[in-house]
Amino acid sequence: MDQNAWDTVGSLVAWLDENSPLTPDADRLLRIMKIGEEVGETNQAVIGVLGQNPRKGFTHTWEDVHAELSDVILTAMVALSTLTPDAAKVFQSHLDRVAERSLA
Repeated sequence: MDQNAWDTVGSLVAWLDENSPLTPDADRLLRIMKIGEEVGETNQAVIGVLGQNPRKGFTHTWEDVHAELSDVILTAMVALSTLTPDAAKVFQSHLDRVAERSLA
């Protein structure tokens, strides 16, 4: 993840903070919960790609799934940035640990 992406996320977090009527504690919790909502939308898109719901038929494309997965990633980045000002460092450290464990 490049620094430009994290800078953009930082700007989004600042914008969300400035426009929120909630307490900081409520914002933190809801930003974490928002990740689950985005995962649900991704699942809905996959169901739509496969036409699994006969009443609705084929309602989505793989491009829709790509967009929803991107929303999951972005929402997780916002949540992490809300929890710590060192989000980029925290994520990179975690990614390094997972890669070391998995790719060794």
